[in-house]
Amino acid sequence: MIDRDKLLSTVLAFVPPELPTDPTTPAVVKAADRISRYWTSAQTGALPPGSEAHKREVCRMFQETFNPYQPSVIAWPKLSAEELRRLTSLPIWDIAVQTEGRARLRFAAYAQSVADPDMQAAIMLNAWEENRHKEVLSKLVEAYGITLASEPAYRYPRDPEWAYLVTGYSECIDSFFAFGLFDLARQSGFFPKELVQTFEPVIQEECRHILLFANWLAWHRTNLPWWRRVYFEIRVAAAWILIAWERARLARSIEPGGSETRLDENFTVSNAKLVSPVDIGALDFMKLCLRENDRRFEGYDPRLLRPIAVPRFVRFALRIMTPLTRKKRLHTQADAPG
Repeated sequence: MIDRDKLLSTVLAFVPPELPTDPTTPAVVKAADRISRYWTSAQTGALPPGSEAHKREVCRMFQETFNPYQPSVIAWPKLSAEELRRLTSLPIWDIAVQTEGRARLRFAAYAQSVADPDMQAAIMLNAWEENRHKEVLSKLVEAYGITLASEPAYRYPRDPEWAYLVTGYSECIDSFFAFGLFDLARQSGFFPKELVQTFEPVIQEECRHILLFANWLAWHRTNLPWWRRVYFEIRVAAAWILIAWERARLARSIEPGGSETRLDENFTVSNAKLVSPVDIGALDFMKLCLRENDRRFEGYDPRLLRPIAVPRFVRFALRIMTPLTRKKRLHTQADAPG
């Protein structure tokens, strides 16, 4: 078995598609951003999930939409005293750094177990990008004087496939809500425009990550023999149960003004009021998340599969909650004096 330190060295030594050698200019940044958002396969016809063509094009998408930004050259904008207070008061930085630290090792561990060279390279690039996210967050907290708790020892996963499943599904949940929260912060001016622009490549990169995961899932399922497929589906169900339990534990464990650093799984900042002075209801927030989710995926080839579980659940919840909310509002108005 590869130990943790050797695996981390593998992630750090991984060579991504291309890193810039020329000075970073606004035009270069804009071009890289566009490449990361828009991709259509040159392959004609259908891409049946699980087929060789499907797998090949998914991996091509992930390689060709790579954004070569470098954390070491990010120019962090100067913040006013109030902007700095808002940023440093967010109770997310410890768990954000730790989440990326775990994800890079889990993805790299699973990549080592994948026999297909194209898919292995794509998932290893995913691990490298998770490590880059950790570097971005580390540079941010350093730039703005945010104090972090000591990072725990990151353990090599005993079951790489299980760790990849749980982390991948967790990222699908977190990214869906992060898309909405990020746009809410942009609209409200909670973060200055320059800081929003600085973080935009990281948010779009999460979209690419869960797009890869959704298509890996279809490819992996299709190519399993029936008896392993049954076992795999049991593991998928167990992963969802674990994630639901972890989210319930997260909700119970957050204390006012407290810390969430002891939690083990990916985080979702569920309270939109943290990033907006404007009061937004649950229904409006869910609609915002759906719009942002659709917007971020719309530039990729429609023949590639999208994560569907969370958007479907939210749409179902909206169908149930919208009439109930409307009915409650009518009753409130009817009961009002005058």
